[in-house]
Amino acid sequence: LDFNTLSRINELGELVRASDAYKIMIDHHLEPEDFDDYRHWSINACAAAQLVYDFIVNELKDGAMMNKDIATCLYTGIMTDSGSFRFESATSTVYRIAADLIDAGAEHWRIHQLVYDNASENRLRFLGHCISNKLEILREYNTAIITVTQQELNDYKIVTGDTEGIVNYALSINGIKLAAFIIERTDKVKLSLRSTGDFPANEICKKYFDGGGHRNAAGGASSQDLTATVAHFKEILKEYKTQLLQ
Repeated sequence: LDFNTLSRINELGELVRASDAYKIMIDHHLEPEDFDDYRHWSINACAAAQLVYDFIVNELKDGAMMNKDIATCLYTGIMTDSGSFRFESATSTVYRIAADLIDAGAEHWRIHQLVYDNASENRLRFLGHCISNKLEILREYNTAIITVTQQELNDYKIVTGDTEGIVNYALSINGIKLAAFIIERTDKVKLSLRSTGDFPANEICKKYFDGGGHRNAAGGASSQDLTATVAHFKEILKEYKTQLLQ
């Protein structure tokens, strides 16, 4: 669910591959790997949760099973993966599905509050640190970069999920077409890229950072240290300068 290559789940992937269990893939990313027995897949969906909804209503033809708990989970997945319905992938179909989920009991206002208005003090202070001290603007490439060290994560007592969405603040700057959040971890350096329009963030991640994703939202990783990774990323920007300045 929401991934289509077994490498995404690391060591667990080989266990899944070797298993005799019936494997179902529900996903919306490009270039799925052939490990599944049944596939419900479309790159036109804004979220895997949209495909789960479609699977229940149109494949199982069991809309009656759509209770409040299921509707809440699916609405949450669609809301977060569509950038609160602001991405291009949030089509009129997605809005109609959201309406159905609200009718089934999803409390859209409460979900938004719990997801986006529920930050810890550490997370908010860390966000301020990233924007005030770690944001670099490269106007010659219409690109913004935020870099974070492992020590900074430790200093602010950052936990899983606290860094989610920070890259979007860099992308929100007027004139910025590509934003990168580059974060040092104990075993690797991870990159989250976001872009606007038709700029292919996923192409950079796939070509240079063993990753992938969607055109405007992608991720990858580097085995180099943080300094070398940032320098490498800046070199890559030269290749895309024309597209970034369009």
